[in-house]
Amino acid sequence: MTKQTEVEVAGIKFKGGKIFLLLTALSTLGGGAWATFEFYKDYMDMKEIVQNIDTTEINNQQEQIIIKLDEAIAYTRDIKSGLRDDILNIEKQVDRMEDKVRETEQEVREIVANAEERFENKRDSLQNDYDEKANRLSESNTQRMDDLTEKVERDLKDLEDRLNKKLQRALDNPLAN
Repeated sequence: MTKQTEVEVAGIKFKGGKIFLLLTALSTLGGGAWATFEFYKDYMDMKEIVQNIDTTEINNQQEQIIIKLDEAIAYTRDIKSGLRDDILNIEKQVDRMEDKVRETEQEVREIVANAEERFENKRDSLQNDYDEKANRLSESNTQRMDDLTEKVERDLKDLEDRLNKKLQRALDNPLAN
C-alpha cells in the first residue's frame, strides 16, 4: 500500500482526492473575491464618471434638440398644409376638367345626333328627289312611248292607206303603171 499525502488545514486533515477538492474550492473562493473586487472598482470608477458628468451641457444639448424638433415639426406642418392646399387645388382643377369633359361630351353627342338627323333628312330628301325624278322619267318615257306608238300607228295607217290607194289605183287601171 502506498502512503497518501496528507494536508492539514485549520485542524482538519485532508488525504488524496480531497486535497484537489480543497484546492478547487479555495481557487473558486479566490476567483470570486477577485471578481468582486474588480466589479467594485469598476462601480466606483463609473460612480465617479457619473458624478463628473456635466448635466448643464446635456441639458443645453437637449434644449437644442427640442428646439430643432419643434422647428422640424413646424416645417412638417407647413409642408403638410401646403400639400393639403395643393391637393385641394388639384382636386378642384380635376373636378372642373371633369365638368368640362362632361359638357364637351354632351355637346359632341348633340352635334352627332344633329348630324345624324341632318344626314337622315338629306338622305330621305335625296331618295325622294330620286324617286320623284325616276317617276317623272318613267312617266315621260311612258308618254313618249305612247306618243311614239300613236305616231307609228298613224304613220302606218297613213302608209297603209296610201299603199291601199296605190294598190287600188293599180288594180283599177292595170295599164297605168
